[in-house]
Amino acid sequence: MKTTRFGVQAITAFETISNEGFGSDLVLLEQAVKGRRPYTHPKVAVIMIEREIIHTTPASKRIFDVLQDILQFLVLFVRILLELFVTLVQAFLPQRLKDVSGEIVLITGTGHGIGRELALHYASLGSTVVCVDIDDKNNLQTVQKAKRLNLGEVYSYSCDVSKREEVMALADRVKAEVGLISVLVNNVGIMPTHPILQQSAEEVQRVFDVNVFSQFWTIQAFLSHMQEQNRGHIICLSSIAGLVGISNLVPYCATKFAVRGLMEALHAELREGPYRDLIKTTTIFPYMTNTGLCKHPKVKFPSILGLLDPKQVARRIVEAHRSDLMEVTIPSCLLHINNWTRLLPDHCGLMLKDFIDSGVDSDLI
Repeated sequence: MKTTRFGVQAITAFETISNEGFGSDLVLLEQAVKGRRPYTHPKVAVIMIEREIIHTTPASKRIFDVLQDILQFLVLFVRILLELFVTLVQAFLPQRLKDVSGEIVLITGTGHGIGRELALHYASLGSTVVCVDIDDKNNLQTVQKAKRLNLGEVYSYSCDVSKREEVMALADRVKAEVGLISVLVNNVGIMPTHPILQQSAEEVQRVFDVNVFSQFWTIQAFLSHMQEQNRGHIICLSSIAGLVGISNLVPYCATKFAVRGLMEALHAELREGPYRDLIKTTTIFPYMTNTGLCKHPKVKFPSILGLLDPKQVARRIVEAHRSDLMEVTIPSCLLHINNWTRLLPDHCGLMLKDFIDSGVDSDLI
């Protein structure tokens, strides 16, 4: 018997039918396979189609998979173009900021600098502000200033956020005395500024405890508050030193790069779980700010890249929160400059870095 497009599969089908007792149908089936007349016995048709699908050649299967992948990529490409178009249109429209009045905002490191300005700014918008700092005296001064605004309630708590047990105890106290936290702002940070070989083991350990591990502990402590409400926002301060390595700041840069990785991974985890689009994240990368941390700043172009005012930085952080932005540098252009520079050959990026020539000198000089 001559086989057609079903080939060996048709012969196998004959054997199967013979064994299953189709008897006189074999003649009709043979004629159908040779193209003489149609054969529509349902069981035989199913067997032959099934055999043909299962035994599709590897080449045809690869072609089908490639076509499917190309189609999916084209769909993704169109979606990206649409998103770019929407973003471009929104850039020319008035910015819509979400209301934060009534939010319970916990901010770490509110004793001075950016943390203090954040507390004042959120209080001026009607938020309930929970100020957390290890320095009781300065923290109380922040609370007193915020209370004078007479807009939102303000609370003061003393806590060493580098110690997990203290943070967990703080979360229980805040929940009982104030309520569930809906916005967490991890602002606290320290910055020893001298060469790596002059950094003591205690300094390196301390900068990681304060700048990195404290953020893990506060997220673990207060994320459950947001899950209970099915909404929330986590804002963490990294730094320009979390995008670009800077001399005399090796441990500090390592901690700020770690914060970026922490937040990117946290965003991915929240996005893949039941709280997608309910609990937001924002990572902030401020340029050098006049808070006292930069004891010996080195600035080549002070009119363009001078030290930032803490009030300006705090205002931009709150705007990023209210706009639901994922990553923001202050100034905003630095994120785009960094991203584009990474596409260039290494020496091109180093040439640009040498031209800008900003950083910090050692505080041991």
